[in-house]
Parts: sequence; C-alpha cells; structure tokens
Amino acid sequence: MQSNRLGRSSVFATELSFGAAGIGNLYTPVSDATASASVRAAWEAAIHCFDTAPHYGLGLSERRLGAALRDFPRDAYTVSTKVGRILEPLQRPAGDDLANGFAVPASHRRRWDLTAAGVERSLADSLRRLDLDRIDIVYLHDPDEHAEQALREAYPALEKLRDQGVIGAIGVGMNQAAVPARFVRETDIDVVLLAGRYTLLDQSGLDDLLAAAEARGVSVVIGGVFNSGILADPHRGATFDYGAASEDAMTRALRMQVLCQKRGINLRAVALHFPFGHSAVSSVLIGARSPDEVRDAVEQAKRPIPVELWHALHTTGLLPENVPLPEQTRRGSAACA
Repeated sequence: MQSNRLGRSSVFATELSFGAAGIGNLYTPVSDATASASVRAAWEAAIHCFDTAPHYGLGLSERRLGAALRDFPRDAYTVSTKVGRILEPLQRPAGDDLANGFAVPASHRRRWDLTAAGVERSLADSLRRLDLDRIDIVYLHDPDEHAEQALREAYPALEKLRDQGVIGAIGVGMNQAAVPARFVRETDIDVVLLAGRYTLLDQSGLDDLLAAAEARGVSVVIGGVFNSGILADPHRGATFDYGAASEDAMTRALRMQVLCQKRGINLRAVALHFPFGHSAVSSVLIGARSPDEVRDAVEQAKRPIPVELWHALHTTGLLPENVPLPEQTRRGSAACA
C-alpha cells in the first residue's frame, strides 16, 4: 500500500489508516481478542498507520493498540494519538462512560488541559498506555471551545517537542473545518485530521481548509467518510453525524446508492475513494472494530471506480461541480491491489 509523507515532516501514513476508537468500545463492547485480531488484520492488509486517543474508552483504545502492536517492528508503523484531555482517576468510580460514547466503566474523568504542562503530561500518560518510547503524530484533539489556548500554549509546546525530535509531526483533529483552517494558516502544523467534513454528503472542508492545506503543503487525513453510517448503509433510520439523518441527506444517499448499484459498485467503495480526488488528502481513516470490517474496507478500497460514475454524480447534482473527482485508478485502488 502506498505511503505518503505528512506535510514537511519525516512521518509517513499509508493511504488507509486504522482508527482505533472502535477497539476502545465505542458504543458497544469489543473483546481483547477481537481488538487484537482487528489490528493484526490491518497489518496483514498493509495498513501500517494507527490512530488512537486517550478519550477513546478512557485509555482502553491506547492500551489495546499498544498491546497489539508489540508483535510488529516499531520502525514499520506510524502511531498517532491526541492531547487536550487529561484522564484523572475517580476515587469512587460508578456507572459507565456511555454518555461520552464508550461502553467502559467510568473509572476516570476527562479534564481539559491545553497548557504546555498538560500537553507533556498527556503525552507521558499516552506513552505508558501504549507501551511505546515515541509517538509519531500528535493531534490537538477537538479544541473547539479552546482554540485560542490551543494556538497560544499547546501548539508551541508541541512545536518545541517536534524540534527536539521527541515527536515526528504535529496535527489538529476535529469535526469542523474552520478552526483547523486557522491552524493551517497561523502555525507550521504538518497534518489535519478532518472527520466528516469531506465526504460524499458534506464537502464543507473544501473551499477554506483543503485549499489552505494545499497552498501551505499541509497534509490532510480524512475520517468519518461514511458520516457515522449513512454512507455505509443508507436506509430509513440510518445515522448522519451521530444523529438521525435528515430527509435531504437520506434522499441524496439513496440516490447515490442507486447510481452505484446500476454500475455494480458499492456505495462504501465510492465513499472511501472520494477524498482522494483532492491532492491535499494523504490518507483515509477507517474506523474498524473487527477483522471483517477491516477486510471489507480494504476490499472496497481495491475496487476501481468507473470515471463515468464520478461524472454521473456531478451531472445529477449529487456532487457540486467544484468538487474534484478521483481518477479511475486513483491511489486508493491502485495502492491496495
């Protein structure tokens, strides 16, 4: 599988990356064995870039990912984690963490800390959970309400650590485009992890963020290509951005599915290929919670998408005319073959 350099850093990401929120018990429990097998399935499919965060399962995702990666040579894979939230143990744990989306005991509380000291503590904690001696990419995680402090305090701390060679690349990971665009313009970050904002149904990251990233030589990793479910399996009751899909979103997804089915193509495959139409995109992050989900994503990424289908999405108005389209044998299909 092809790997791409992230920005001006020395860090590379495979064109498909493994998102480890699922093995942190996102929404429903996953066994240790299934989590380990999922990471191994990604490795065997030549997916060698893995993304996690303290937030995912109150550290469970980091612990499971680190345990699974012990079987593989450290120089052969890339790991990213995130800073912004400190995990603090509770004296009297009670209940679960499902209010935050994770089926784990509520053993810790998350405390926002974007100070330089908070960044260093978060990284030290993550290194212990991952059982690693270094982290390749560090993302500022969802600093929506803390953008100024993230720019003023957290980013300079990460820049210092990058200059010292402690970390390889700096990024910001968010579900919106406006704040990451500021980081692209105002800092020397290497990569943006953009979730759900450059998909078949939502291209709100295109005009500002992706254009700025392209101009500045910043790489973009796209997550949430299925918009939390609707583009994986459009049906009445499907979710879009973690809530009930609107009538408009459902209608558009179903129309896309019909165009794909007429050509013998899965909508999932088209959703996975779509971000690679933009030259700033270096990798697509797949969130997988089982080996079968990993293998399905790789299989869909292998499928060449007919140029005619991309043009049909344009001519029917399902994709705006200004949205760049992948070529028939664009990187995703060729690299995974």
